Amino acid sequence: MFPEMGSIEEKVDLDSDEEIPFSGVRTTNKMQPMNFEPSHILLNRRFSASWVIRKVHRISILRSIHIVLFKARINFLLPFGPLAIMLHYLTNKHGLVFFFSLVGIIPLAERLGYATEQLACVTGPTVGGLLNATFGNATEMIISMYALKNGMIRVVQQSLLGSILSNMLLVLGCAFFCGGLVHHHKVQIFNKATAIVNSGLLLMAVMGILFPAVLHFTHSEVHKGKSEIALSRVSSCIMLVAYASYIFFQLKIQNNLYSTLDEVRENNDEAEEEDVPEITHWEAVGWLAALTLWISILSGYLVDAIQGASDSMNIPVAFISVVLLPIVGNAAEHASAIMFAMKDKLDITIGVAVGSSTQISMFVIPFCVIVGWIMGKPMDLNFQLFETATLFITVLVVAFMLQEGQSNYFKGLMLILCYLIVAASFFVHIDPSNDDD
Repeated sequence: MFPEMGSIEEKVDLDSDEEIPFSGVRTTNKMQPMNFEPSHILLNRRFSASWVIRKVHRISILRSIHIVLFKARINFLLPFGPLAIMLHYLTNKHGLVFFFSLVGIIPLAERLGYATEQLACVTGPTVGGLLNATFGNATEMIISMYALKNGMIRVVQQSLLGSILSNMLLVLGCAFFCGGLVHHHKVQIFNKATAIVNSGLLLMAVMGILFPAVLHFTHSEVHKGKSEIALSRVSSCIMLVAYASYIFFQLKIQNNLYSTLDEVRENNDEAEEEDVPEITHWEAVGWLAALTLWISILSGYLVDAIQGASDSMNIPVAFISVVLLPIVGNAAEHASAIMFAMKDKLDITIGVAVGSSTQISMFVIPFCVIVGWIMGKPMDLNFQLFETATLFITVLVVAFMLQEGQSNYFKGLMLILCYLIVAASFFVHIDPSNDDD
């Protein structure tokens, strides 16, 4: 037994002695090729990493295209845009060109608002609200620039006036009505201080538009035909300064004074989930540029077909400019305002509807006057008595609706009915000629 045990121990010792040199040789053999392989491995890793990045980038682009162009149901209206361009060159039917262009711009305006909301998730609520109002009005600005370039000053004035009326009466009314029906068991509240600031700016805009019209129709100009335009240009510069001050106030001071309701609502888990963007901010910027370009192309065909559509469909140009064009341009604001009101986020609804009206009256209209001055076009703030009176009464009605800081479905219904009265008035309104003072 013991000799066998000794032999076993010797075998173990021999095995251990034999394995030492062989293990050393193996380690040296393994280490030698490693001196030559790291460069190849690094190159392979870099190639694989770049391939993965390109693959992910392609997937993200395809995913972005799917989300923006195919996910929304309203995008089935997108083919109407190319059809309008084809009809413009193949036929002389201005009514169809106008209708198809009008319908084709609707999904573009809605997607423009969607891309702005995605970008607002990165920039924050205050800057996001300004971006939403700015790009929400991009459609109106583009249409106005094309009409101003073609010398259609009354179309510019009436379309911008219609945008203000549509935002304050139709968009805000539908938002209050739908939000009141969904939350009928309680009273919806919003930040009254912010609404009062916007109402004050709207009244200032009415003042800037009112005096040139009064000066013209009372025949009290110092220099006939020149004082009115000079007053409009000076008032436009003052209004732009006031709007710039308002932006500074909103970005620097308003967050500390008027953000109590927003802070309470931002604590909700649902709000946190909704703030997650579906596309990256660079993709949102790219889509904003592409959609704005496509809207500008369609707007050119839309403006060219307005007069022909009015003659063929026997509809006054004033009704087309004040009612039909703003409804298309405000498609993004209309959808988002109703959505936020149904989610009991009336502060955002007020910012979208009333804030958009404030931006058009205090920035877009004065900006068009300055651009017309540069182009040599007689663009002024004389919107005629009928349009000026309509704007003045509308601002008063909305200011009274907002002074309580509360909303319900009855207030929304009243605003909608007021808009129907305005639309019916412009349907029977004939725009006076320049000779009829």
